[in-house]
Amino acid sequence: MCGITGWVSFRDDARPRRSTLDAMTATLARRGPDAGGAWLDAHAALGHRRLAVLDIAGGRQPMTDRRDDPEVVLDCGLDSTVVTALLADELRLRESPDARIRSYAVDYTDRARSFTADVLRTGHDTPFAAEAGRFIGTDHDTVVLDPLALLDLDHRRAVVACRDSPIGVGDMDTSLYLLFGEIRRHSTVALSGEAADEVFGGYPWFHDPAALAADTFPWLRVTGDEAAMPLHPDLSRTLRIGEFRADTYRAALAAVPHADHEDAGEHRLRELRHLSLTRWLRQLLHRKDRLSMAQGLEVRVPYCDHRLVEYAYNAPWSLHTFDGREKSLLRAAAGDTLAPPSVLRRAKNHYPATHHPDYNRGLQDLAREALDARGGEIRGIADETAIKACLDAPADRLPWGHRLRLERVVDLALWLDEYNPRVTL
Repeated sequence: MCGITGWVSFRDDARPRRSTLDAMTATLARRGPDAGGAWLDAHAALGHRRLAVLDIAGGRQPMTDRRDDPEVVLDCGLDSTVVTALLADELRLRESPDARIRSYAVDYTDRARSFTADVLRTGHDTPFAAEAGRFIGTDHDTVVLDPLALLDLDHRRAVVACRDSPIGVGDMDTSLYLLFGEIRRHSTVALSGEAADEVFGGYPWFHDPAALAADTFPWLRVTGDEAAMPLHPDLSRTLRIGEFRADTYRAALAAVPHADHEDAGEHRLRELRHLSLTRWLRQLLHRKDRLSMAQGLEVRVPYCDHRLVEYAYNAPWSLHTFDGREKSLLRAAAGDTLAPPSVLRRAKNHYPATHHPDYNRGLQDLAREALDARGGEIRGIADETAIKACLDAPADRLPWGHRLRLERVVDLALWLDEYNPRVTL
């Protein structure tokens, strides 16, 4: 069961409202393209859609837990490499020594020659992913995207609609959506290395004294406010965003448990791990689920197994960094059998983004159009002065954080066009 919807009401009889239930269920068709059904009683209505992962004889709902062999989203990192190696070993044990899984990575036509390092990325991923595929013995495929295809408004509308939000990460959302579409041509299930950085302490903020000392969510030291779409000053004052962030942060810290015999430094690292698992990871899993299921692909995350999360969370921080690096436990577990030396040694890099000046230039054009759309409605929401600096910047020198501001202006315009809400400021 890959999509479920419905309602419970003790005031109304649900049975005459089958058309409403059918309309609600139809919105889940991409999550479950293979079958669906509905059930109504006096006070409850339930609809579902099904993605046929393995079509067992007579395999209608409820589904069993049998599954076919999944593909793997293999980037250049230790996380997905370990998952890929373990899955490949398991497949060979179950089927034959010659059995091979299919692995995927994403790249852009310009990236090899025009890669530009930024706060989240230090190098080109594709050679490392290909080496990992050879080391493990997968049928590896690099999905190479044209950066200009990421400007296609049909793709961007699809992403905004499936996320049901204008607040995404622009080209990285669109490219992931297209990558999932390519994988879906071959399989209905894939695995990814999502959550390993939260579980094993891979993010820069776990190792940055400034982040440890900051009285706010640690990732803001990396992404910062510059990566957000700046709000119009009047709206920002009305919404009291800074106050909301501070209140949310304090509430998040209050939920962190205290361990026995833990000093202040150890507890601070526990706070950062708890925040990463309960706040940061939430939006990554939300993004992954919506973008993959919009393509009819189910992507699973082995590192979210609660037994692994509980074990790693309660391991002393000294174990997580015993070799003087990030993710020491995972690296030690991989040894020299699950990942090639180049991947074991490589520092963390985030999901790839295009650096093509023509993409930046096209994005600037789309953002200008977005500001004028719907009678200039966005000008009352966004800080046009801050955005103008991003629009006027040379396309080949547009910082990633400033570019993300433009991505969100464009996506906000698409979201407003999709849902046509009445905006009262």
